[in-house]
Amino acid sequence: MTGARTGSAAAVTGVGLVTPAGVGTEETWQRVCSGRPTAADDPELAGAPVSMSCRVRGFDPRRHVGGAQPWRYDRFTQFALVAAREAVRDAALDPRSWDGARIAVVLGSAAGGIGSYEQQHHRLLTTGHRAVSPLTLPGFLPNMAAGQLAIDLGIHGPVLHTATACASGATALVTAAMLLDSEACDIAVAGGSDAMVTPLCATAFARAGALSRRGGDPAGASRPFDAARDGFVLAEGAGVLVLERAADATVRHAPVRALLTGHGSTTDAHHAVAPRPDGRCLRDATEQALARAGADRADVDHVNAHGTSTPLNDSTEAAVLRELFGPDGPAVTSAKGVTGHTMGAAGAVEAALTVLTVQRQTVPPTANFRSADEGTSDIDVVHGAARPQPVGLAVSNSCGFGGHNVVLAFAPAPTVRRACRSRV
Repeated sequence: MTGARTGSAAAVTGVGLVTPAGVGTEETWQRVCSGRPTAADDPELAGAPVSMSCRVRGFDPRRHVGGAQPWRYDRFTQFALVAAREAVRDAALDPRSWDGARIAVVLGSAAGGIGSYEQQHHRLLTTGHRAVSPLTLPGFLPNMAAGQLAIDLGIHGPVLHTATACASGATALVTAAMLLDSEACDIAVAGGSDAMVTPLCATAFARAGALSRRGGDPAGASRPFDAARDGFVLAEGAGVLVLERAADATVRHAPVRALLTGHGSTTDAHHAVAPRPDGRCLRDATEQALARAGADRADVDHVNAHGTSTPLNDSTEAAVLRELFGPDGPAVTSAKGVTGHTMGAAGAVEAALTVLTVQRQTVPPTANFRSADEGTSDIDVVHGAARPQPVGLAVSNSCGFGGHNVVLAFAPAPTVRRACRSRV
């Protein structure tokens, strides 16, 4: 590498995941590395134009969230609470002893508590206003996951919500890194959560032509970069990271998983839902992230792609990767072949997976990838099996409706980096 500016790097000291691949970081990682898709027919979407999804199976609010009334939280808040608690434990932090005024929360979501909104609106229309729960507003307001997390963990610093559609979780991590740089906080609990597997959302995405129509083969439906891709599979979940200034993490002997060394954010200003055809702004976001990391294009060993399995996104993203890195570029993967598209959580979930990739020096496969078409050729899509390899720098791409592009750059923690260099 050309000398990453480690003084401004944020240390990732904790990771928490709740995804269709598993409730917990290790379970998710193992399923993603196995390349086994999670998509299945969804009885709760019966009657919708597309009735398959990637749900978080086996999630029990009473067991996983706990408390006397876990039902008072929308599902997206439940996911955020469980992921954040895991991340804080992983970071070896104890909320009972920290200075809550120096802790921040930044959580992204594309739709907030849309499930609660749909349910209560249905009650209003079918039963009348007396059937509407008094907890409706704290259930569906988009900021409530962040607010409830602050209550749960005793956090009194900045508590923010980000909304950049499917880039929301990645935007939250950028915002958290900026809060750390500005010394507005010493620790940031940041990520994204969404629970958009609902009849309205499934119907809306289907009507927009965004979802795969492989209802007869749900497991084979999400196929990022594959020539036969025809849309994504709707999913839900949460990803939360604990970020600290690298110097502070060193002082408290924190278990550093990786370093967030750079980030870039741009907007296409082209179309409400379609990516800019030339991909210029995604390329610019990548170059911003590398510049902040003090790195060159040649330093990138791995790209965790946005890779939605839609015809337009994958061909545009592949073209950007070819332009940036050439035909002998980095190993590329998309977790969405396994997890489906977790919407506003995707950027954080995939950032967490990128952290694990650089920590464990293993690139997960892209499930269901068989062959490329003209639009997705000449990039190194890892498929078939996970690939052990040295990863000195990795980037994670996120894009969203409205033209949002966010790129995060991650490098191994110093101990892993030394081991990586010794293997080259």
